[in-house]
Amino acid sequence: MRSTHLISCVTLATVLALTTGAASAKGCLKGAAVGAVAGHVAGHHSVLGAVGGCVVGRHMANKKAKEEASQKSSVTSQPHAASDANHV
Repeated sequence: MRSTHLISCVTLATVLALTTGAASAKGCLKGAAVGAVAGHVAGHHSVLGAVGGCVVGRHMANKKAKEEASQKSSVTSQPHAASDANHV
């Protein structure tokens, strides 16, 4: 029974890895690794922890990307202070 469960999980993980793009894995891999360890320690729920960690890691990566994009756009929209100093 245990080996069947392991084979099922590995098969599912392989299918998911092959069907998703590389860009969608950003944050998921790190979160899944941390979640799997936490799930294992919390009571042998490694797969559940990996799934939860992937979701949280992906969310945090998207949030960080949005913050960086907004910071980059706000920096480019500000006038240059050096050019104002030359007009004194």
